[in-house]
Amino acid sequence: MLSELKKQRLEQYKSRLSMYYKAEEAVLLNQEYRIGTRSLRRADLSTIREAIEDLENQIEALERTEGKNKAFRFLPRDI
Repeated sequence: MLSELKKQRLEQYKSRLSMYYKAEEAVLLNQEYRIGTRSLRRADLSTIREAIEDLENQIEALERTEGKNKAFRFLPRDI
């Protein structure tokens, strides 16, 4: 079972990942656009994709650790 801190962190990562997916979609649809005489350019696609990959890995790592926080005792023996 995930601790409250891990649950909160997992939700934050998922929320941030959702925002990065939206940013990636916006860049894919229109990298540069104009408003009147001003030209605006969105963030770099490779930077967005790196952040997406990083967040996906962090989410996977948090979900993978679920239920694995068990303590074991090791008793060395002389044979």
